[in-house]
This record gives sequence, C-alpha cells and structure tokens, in this order.
Amino acid sequence: MARVGRPPQDPVQRAHRILDAAAELVVRWGYDKTTIDDVAKRAGVAKGTIYLHWKTRDDLFVALLRRERLRVMEEMRASGPATPGELFGGFVGAALGRPLMRAVLVGDSEVLGKFSRMRRQSTTGLELGPAFDAYIERLIEHGAVREQAGDNMIAIAAIVHGFVSLSDMLPEKVPDERIAELVTDTIERTLGTGRNLPDDDARAVAQATLDLLDAMAETARGKLAVSLGAGERAR
Repeated sequence: MARVGRPPQDPVQRAHRILDAAAELVVRWGYDKTTIDDVAKRAGVAKGTIYLHWKTRDDLFVALLRRERLRVMEEMRASGPATPGELFGGFVGAALGRPLMRAVLVGDSEVLGKFSRMRRQSTTGLELGPAFDAYIERLIEHGAVREQAGDNMIAIAAIVHGFVSLSDMLPEKVPDERIAELVTDTIERTLGTGRNLPDDDARAVAQATLDLLDAMAETARGKLAVSLGAGERAR
C-alpha cells in the first residue's frame, strides 16, 4: 500500500531553502554567531537534514558564498558587459547590491567572521585563473588593451578595492552606482589603448568579454553543484 504523507522534497530545492535561511541569519547576526540549530529552525528542517547536505557549518557557508558569486555573475551576464571596465564595474555594482558579496568585497569581519580573510585570498571576489590571461591576450590582438609589463590583475584589484573602500575614507557615502561607474572608467583608462576600435574589433572584444564571463559562471556553477550534491551522494 502506498505511503500517505508529505510528498518527498527535491534535495536541491531543500538545499536552496536552507541556504536562504543561512543567508538571512548570517547577514543579521554574522557567521560566527549563526549556528546550525539557528539555520535549521529558520529553514523549518531538522538539524540532521542539514548534515545530509553539508558535513560542517563551514561547508554550508562555502556553498552559500558560491551561490552568491554565481548569482552576481548571472546578473552581470544579463547586462551584457563588452569591455574589461564594464566587466569589473558590473561585478562591483552587482556585488555591492548583495549583502554577503558586499561583505566579501569590503572584508566585513562582523558578517564573515573567520571567512573575512577571503578578501586577502581573492583579489576581486571573482575566480579568474588562466582564462583571464587568455582574455587579455585576445583584447591585445584587437587593440583594446595595451601591451605592457606588469600584472593587469593586480592593477584591477587595486582599482576595485580602492573604490570600494571609499565609503570608509570619505565623510559622505559614495553611492554604489557611482563606485561601479568609477571602477569601469578607471579600468578602461588603465588598461585601454584609447583608440576608437573598428566595429569588427569592438564586436570581437565584446564577445571575448562574454566568453570569459560565461567560463567563470560555468566554473562557479560546477562548484556550487558539488557543494549542493556532496551530502546527497554520501548518504
């Protein structure tokens, strides 16, 4: 005879509901003060259910940050960035609009707790890797970026974190939209050649930018899938 009761929950949907609860609590109380018991109560699940997905509280929080990073990339993709400045300016604008990603950018130890060191470990909050170097080479080929000695990623990181830190340095808060605009413009001036590109080159640069963003999003999507599915596979 068929069992009568609540229909089985989709494990991924359940994991996202737990992450929603964790996000709300971490933003409100900070990571160090948020317990698994708190998250379970807020999500309306048993404490043991959370451990079906994640072995530790740290694993849960890593999954949460991976999801936030992917959602920022998806928002960026919708805006269609066409240049390096628009790519990183778009990231700043999207990240500042999401409390957890904002905390990563500014290194907010009250929200992130021990995870505040992530700002020191990640130059921009985006995981770029070799794909970024290949992207810059493509842009050099099309005359959009100057050939120059030095690390472009270091320059970009300095620009991003410099402007993000403005609110703490100035007597009046700089609107997030203005910070994103300043990041966009400064990166263009720092990396760009100042040329008006022919249409074919401009289209190639725009496509290269979207290709990089898609590659980063695909990597982020894969890592999130691992974070959401590891516990289920281990049952």
